[in-house]
Amino acid sequence: MPESAAVRGDEGLSRRDLDPDPFRQFDAWFAAARAAEVPQPEAMALATAGRDGAPSVRMVLLKGAGPEGFVFYTNERSRKGMEIAANPQAALAIYWPPIHRQVRAAGSVEPLPPERSDAYFASRPRGAQLAAAASEQSRVIASRRVLIDAYERLEREYEGHAVPRPAHWGGFRLVPDRVEFWLNRESRLHDRFVYTRDAGAPAGWR
Repeated sequence: MPESAAVRGDEGLSRRDLDPDPFRQFDAWFAAARAAEVPQPEAMALATAGRDGAPSVRMVLLKGAGPEGFVFYTNERSRKGMEIAANPQAALAIYWPPIHRQVRAAGSVEPLPPERSDAYFASRPRGAQLAAAASEQSRVIASRRVLIDAYERLEREYEGHAVPRPAHWGGFRLVPDRVEFWLNRESRLHDRFVYTRDAGAPAGWR
């Protein structure tokens, strides 16, 4: 998709600039963020809520985006993991300040197949693997020393061996039914286009 003046933000965003498929549109904007050397363009805010409806939000890393949804990985015993188990709905927002763009999405969340999580875990740096196994994410611990001791114990245990993926750590995909593309404009008169699922529309989106 060509990068036009409208997409850069100096003349706004028009419907004619948008791909009928929001994931292809996302790919174009993500590529533009990388080309602009936006720091950590895959960083996104992920909002979840438990059965009580009380929301929580945190930054996570986007690890894939396509027709299957937006992919991320986490400790399933963390607050977000437990909230997803209780209420498998979530929303995300990605903001790229240097290029004045934001993407938001909301929909259902489902776990990735175990073999997919295994493959991704195996691709992580060894330190990150050990940290995932050592961390009691979202739980209170007595001190940082407790965390370091757990890490070092696992480091000794798996010396010379592959670190197995913890059973409580894995991947999820947010399957959106709504995706919004936002472009900053002067005087806060921003441009916003929302895609919603529609089986009868081109690419399955309206």
